[in-house]
Amino acid sequence: MKAKYIFASLVAALAVLAGCQKEVTTHYLDEVAVSSSYVSIPLDGGSTPIGVLAQGSWTISGMPAWLTVSPATGSSGSTNVTFSADKALDGRTAEVLLTCNGATQRINVIQGLATVSPATCAEIIAGPDSKTYRVTGTVTSIANTQYGNWYLQDATGTVYIYGTLDAKGNEKNFLSLGIEVGDEVTVEGPKTTYGTTVELVNVTVLKINKSLIKVETVEPENAELPIEGGDFVVTLENKGQGVYVEIPEDAKDWLSISSIAGNVVTFHAAANTGGDRSTTITLKTTDGKKDYTTQQDLAQKGSIVEITAADFNAKEDGPALFKLKGVVTGIVMDKNDPTKYNKYGNFYLNDDTGKAYVYGLLPEAGGATGTDVLGTKGIKVGDILTVVGPKGSYKDSPQMVNGYYVEHTSVTAISCADFNAKEDGSDLFMITGVVRDIVMDKDDPTKYSKYGNFYVEDETGKAYVYGLVPTLSGKSGQDILTKLGVKEGDTITVVGPKSSYKGSPQMVNGFYVSHTAAE
Repeated sequence: MKAKYIFASLVAALAVLAGCQKEVTTHYLDEVAVSSSYVSIPLDGGSTPIGVLAQGSWTISGMPAWLTVSPATGSSGSTNVTFSADKALDGRTAEVLLTCNGATQRINVIQGLATVSPATCAEIIAGPDSKTYRVTGTVTSIANTQYGNWYLQDATGTVYIYGTLDAKGNEKNFLSLGIEVGDEVTVEGPKTTYGTTVELVNVTVLKINKSLIKVETVEPENAELPIEGGDFVVTLENKGQGVYVEIPEDAKDWLSISSIAGNVVTFHAAANTGGDRSTTITLKTTDGKKDYTTQQDLAQKGSIVEITAADFNAKEDGPALFKLKGVVTGIVMDKNDPTKYNKYGNFYLNDDTGKAYVYGLLPEAGGATGTDVLGTKGIKVGDILTVVGPKGSYKDSPQMVNGYYVEHTSVTAISCADFNAKEDGSDLFMITGVVRDIVMDKDDPTKYSKYGNFYVEDETGKAYVYGLVPTLSGKSGQDILTKLGVKEGDTITVVGPKSSYKGSPQMVNGFYVSHTAAE
């Protein structure tokens, strides 16, 4: 007798397994039968069981993050499988696959009633995560053409589309949709927030209104002008009436329109005396009833601006390059091997104004990530490092993103006794200990001497610091101890060369690294 007839005779067993359902509709293949291929879960959350009767080992796959299936695997015989979900803001659906002996049974899961109302970008940004939204806007740029990651903009703001399904609901087939920059697109999908980025994930495209205008070519081809400035030529494919140009307000002081000749627009950029800069130009046309837009990015090289850690942290995010020099502190270690550095090179760089976080260190400009530059070059805590990179942020915390190595000076950590025994020279040493015997101002004994003279004491003895400066090349006489709140009994780390005065060892103009207040 065929297996499907045996399954048919076991409907009663399936009915018992799915006893909470009023009606049992059995769906079966030769290899596996389910009491229902349709599972409904309440919008407020809950669980719904179905019965599975299998001829062999089976697996359920394709569950979205919001859906729990227990058990998701089993063996031959009868099994009660429970589908569970937490409370949802909107209705949602999923299709999971039950596979047994090469055969696949599709099970449709629905939670609540999926009703989606149109929203603006601003309403999406202000709304809760997990809610499904429908929005119409213009494609301003496309970041990934496989998964379909792109930016959608309307009059109220911009949201990031992270994943776009094709016409059959499949992933990784974005190019089949024919979406281009400038098109007006209506999409629908759930919202999530990644860091500070608002995203709609794996959206379904409902409508594409092709733009009448798009960029055909640009000159220079890489859309990047030199520091000296020059012309930038945009040739358009335009099926509308006329061409209109919008230059952002913050770029009007360095970028202007030289001419508009038919569908060719020429811009002129002034010489750049600051850091790298960029802008996005908007080009428009109309059919007499509706406006259509496209956008074009333009970048210009600039000088590298030397900056302090505090000033760097206060800068706006962008492509401008900044040079930071300071002491390496707080290196992030590898999560799988805490004896090794994280291969990307994440660490803090301190100067007398504060500390800046470097998220990723490249061996040179344009170099590869993940090459363990810190380990390869032997950089360690206490070394003096110079890096160049742009200002970025993560969850509102400032950071230099993929800065590149310029140079570093190695510093040797040493005890006070070993420091005193060193020969005088230019080599740099780092000593850590308790602050003792701070020299006071000879004219006002209630204040520290402005030069910062004191002893550092550890378990091996004392080392005299004759002058404390804020950085390796900092100026003396700035009363750094007072400015930083350093007191007797605090633990301090300083770096400097070994010297002597009348046969007595001392560190001359050591520079401040860090300190910890005494309890």
